[in-house]
Order: sequence, then structure tokens, then C-alpha cells
Amino acid sequence: MISDRLKTEIAGVELSNPIIAASGTVGYGKELSALVELNQFGAISTKATTLRPRTGNPTPRIAETASGMLNSIGLENPGVDHFLKNELPWLAKQNTKIIVNIAGSTVDEFESLAEKLNETVVDFLELNISCPNVSKNGVNFGSLPETAFEVVAKVRKKTSKPIMAKLTPNTGSIVDVAKAVEAAGADVVSLVNTVLATRIDIETRRPVLKNNVGGLSGPAIFPIALRMIWQVKQAVKIPIVGCGGVACAENVIEMVLAGACAVQIGTVLFAQPDAAKTIADNLHSWLCSHKIENLSQLVGCVEAWN
Repeated sequence: MISDRLKTEIAGVELSNPIIAASGTVGYGKELSALVELNQFGAISTKATTLRPRTGNPTPRIAETASGMLNSIGLENPGVDHFLKNELPWLAKQNTKIIVNIAGSTVDEFESLAEKLNETVVDFLELNISCPNVSKNGVNFGSLPETAFEVVAKVRKKTSKPIMAKLTPNTGSIVDVAKAVEAAGADVVSLVNTVLATRIDIETRRPVLKNNVGGLSGPAIFPIALRMIWQVKQAVKIPIVGCGGVACAENVIEMVLAGACAVQIGTVLFAQPDAAKTIADNLHSWLCSHKIENLSQLVGCVEAWN
């Protein structure tokens, strides 16, 4: 759906609609492109890309759960050099904005990734300081304001690209982390990443996932994400991209009312590959029926009870 009602701007970059493919759910877009046109998305956030190739966690690393799924992929990816040579040229032709999600085990790795991507056609760098399905290193960056600040501040010096810091719900205060990354120079925050969780096989008495724990996504976490977006909106001035369990146009409207200017969808795409178009069409219809000229008019307009 291309409509002026759905156009949104994030850190100076205009998106045709506010629906973004969440990192880790569509790879680099090629598999999904066999089913739908990628320009149905306002932007695509790639799978987390690291400095060197990663094989990820041992299997099983995906499990279904009520109203969602658990994953412990472990950032499996071919590395940034492969991405630049083999994936980005193709993705650049898909008529959608490109968000590259980057992850590092050290601050130096984040800096090197930012430098490698700075002179490319990429529209945003999404700093994966929050991914909960890695057992060490980068998992801690987004948990504390101090470490989150350090990563963003160092990356800010290495790139002129808009920086989107992806925040984890697995922290003592997501508001404090959001304020820290804003102070460090982030242009946008995206939240939330998956919620740390587990399931147990009652016959083997072992966790279902070989990594023991993983990230919970899907409708089950939507109310958590919504609450955190609302709280962060009251604490920062930079734009918010909402993420976590979005499955329909009504979910988008809720997140926008709470403070998001765009949303990411992920788990829903496994069951409904055309969800972006369906959500955008229904969102447009709702805006028309309520005589709202642009979705941006609703950002942060929830009226909390006193």
C-alpha cells in the first residue's frame, strides 16, 4: 500500500509505510521475495551481521510456545564481507529502505562494522546491543546504561549513517538504557527485542532448546513491548520504532499511540508471509474511516488515566 497516509519519516529517511521486517525473521530478504514483493515493507532490517562468519548455536534452536515462539539461533550469518559482496547489491534493488542489524562481541567489532558499512547504500545501522540468545559477550551491552552508551558513542564516531539502537527488555530499566543511547548519539531506538525464556521437555527433563534458553517473540510479548514503548516515549525525544508481537493493524495503532513512529513485524511472517501488505491495507482503511490524514498524527497520543 502506497499512500500519503502511511508515509513516515525516521531520522530524515522517508519510508513508504511504517511496516518494517524485523531483524532475523527474513534473512536478507531473498527467501521471502519468492512469496511477496519486498517493497510491501517500508524497510527491511537484515539478520544480525557480524564482522566474521558465525555458525550459531547447536540445534534444536527453535521451539513453538503458546502465542509465540522461542529461538536461540545464535546470530548465525556469513559475515559482513559476504553481505557486502553477495547480499547488499541484490537488496539495494528491492525498492525498500535498508536497515543493517550489526552485532559484535567487543566495542571494536561494532566500530569496524560501522566503518565497513558507512560508504554503502544502507539507510540505517541497527545496533544489536540487546540480543538475548547469545550466551556471552554482546548480550551484556544493552543490559546496562553505561555499556550501551559506550557502544553507541564509539559507533557514532565511525559513521554518518542514522543509528538505531535496538533495546532489550531483559534489563533493570529500559528507560535508563534508552536515555543513555540517546545521550550517546543514537538517532532512533527500536524496542523491544525478544524476552528471555525457556521450555522443558517433560519426558527427557531437559530444556527444549539446546542452548537451554532463548528469546520469546510473537503475540505473547506484545503487551510487554507496548508498556515499554510508552515508558520510553516519556523519557526520550528521538523517534521510537516499536517491535514485539505485532500481528495486525490494530497492534500497529496501539504502538503508535504509545509512542512509536513505525513498527517491526517478525514472527507473524512465518505464518503469514504477506502480513506487511495486509496490515498496511487495513491500517490505511482505518485511517480513512477515522479521517486521519497521516499516521504520524497519532504518535504518542494515548491519554493515560490519572
